[in-house]
Order: sequence, then structure tokens, then C-alpha cells
Amino acid sequence: MKFVTLFMTIVGFFVLTQNLSDIRVAYKEAANDKDKGKVEAFYNLLKDINKQNNVALVAYKGASIALKAKYAETLKDKKEGFIEGVSYIEFAIEKEPNAIEPRFIRLGIQENTPKVLKYKDHIDEDKLFLLKQYKNIPSKNLKSHIKDYILQSKVFSDQEKQSIINQ
Repeated sequence: MKFVTLFMTIVGFFVLTQNLSDIRVAYKEAANDKDKGKVEAFYNLLKDINKQNNVALVAYKGASIALKAKYAETLKDKKEGFIEGVSYIEFAIEKEPNAIEPRFIRLGIQENTPKVLKYKDHIDEDKLFLLKQYKNIPSKNLKSHIKDYILQSKVFSDQEKQSIINQ
């Protein structure tokens, strides 16, 4: 019985890790998409995720909802979709404040959100968190995605970017 439990845990971890790698790529593509095709694909990839799932998945679901809201037809629908998406991201951070991936996602959403939505309060906090925790990220895949983000981001200084390059 212990073997079966151990086997299922290992398989579940592998599937989650592989799934997160795919989701990270889809997030990056959706965030850089100029139309809604990749955003829709990203959203559909996460539609079955709920707040009981891994916090990284919950945060990505929030990002997918927030990105999808950009293409809503009315201003009201855009705002409501954005608020719903942000609620998932904030829930993930509240549940596990020291998890790096939800902070990375929140920073990306905050940086690219129009000022009128007033979702920029945690930029400095999340930026500092990423810079401090970067060297401790065990996943090479996640580390690569965060590095790519930092190097193209406008919220990081040249000196901060250089410190990431040197790690």
C-alpha cells in the first residue's frame, strides 16, 4: 500500500511539473498576443482549475481570466473579468505568501495593467521578492521564465537585470 501511495505521489508531481511547463509557455504567449487566439487557448487550458488546486495553477487561472477580460465587449465586462481574474491571483498569494510563481504572475499583470484599473500597489514588493528569491528557485523551467520576464520588464533597473544575468 505504501508503494502505491508513493508511486501516485511521484506520478502526480511529474504530471503537475509537466503541466506547469506547458502552462508557463501558454501564459507567455497569451501575454504577448496581439489578438485573442492565444489568450483563448490559455484560458481554455485552465478553465477546470479551482481554488483548491496548486496555488501556481490558481494564479495562472486568474491571469487567464484577466487577459481574457481585455477582449470583452463592454467596459463593464472588461472590469468585472479583470476583477475576477485578480481575485484568483490574490487568493493564491494569500494562501501561500512565499510561493514565487503567484508573485511572478501578479507582477506581470500589474506591470501591464492600465493605471485606470488601479492594480499597481504591489509592484515594488513583488519585484523585490523575485530578486531575493531568484537564486532559490529549484525549477530550471520556472527560473528561465522569470529571467526572461525580468530582462524585458520596464520595472527592473539595468543593475537589477544584470544581477539576474550574473546568477
